[in-house]
Amino acid sequence: MQLWASINEAFMIISAVLIALGWVFIRRGQRETHRKLMLTGAAFATAFFISYVLATLFVGDTTFGGPAKYRLTYQIFLQAHATLATVAAIIGIITLRRALLQRFSLHRRIAPWTATIWLVTAASGLVVFLLLFVVYAPGPTTNLFRAITLGHAG
Repeated sequence: MQLWASINEAFMIISAVLIALGWVFIRRGQRETHRKLMLTGAAFATAFFISYVLATLFVGDTTFGGPAKYRLTYQIFLQAHATLATVAAIIGIITLRRALLQRFSLHRRIAPWTATIWLVTAASGLVVFLLLFVVYAPGPTTNLFRAITLGHAG
């Protein structure tokens, strides 16, 4: 599971770096470079989502293996991350659609919010990954429902 989680995390971090660079390039007025970076960043975000869903379906999710006294704090943090990720995905689709339809005035209104939320989501996702696989030994792998609602396998 850790290899799959590492691949997922790489997709997310690559996506965030590309989106951050895309933001830099649009601020410099380099639209074509911005477009390429953002589309590639969106592709990596999509690869992350597909990979995460497949891992969840076929393997399950790894539960928090750290000390029990931190479990509630971790669960609250995980829920905040999941909420941000959902918001980022929804407004990401809206933002991308506006750009592809060349509705740039509408795109410009939401794009900074979208990028900011995605960057915070990627950062909080990295913290989740580090807590699950680096800082503490991984907990048991369980299905998504149990991991989210109970925070552990039992």
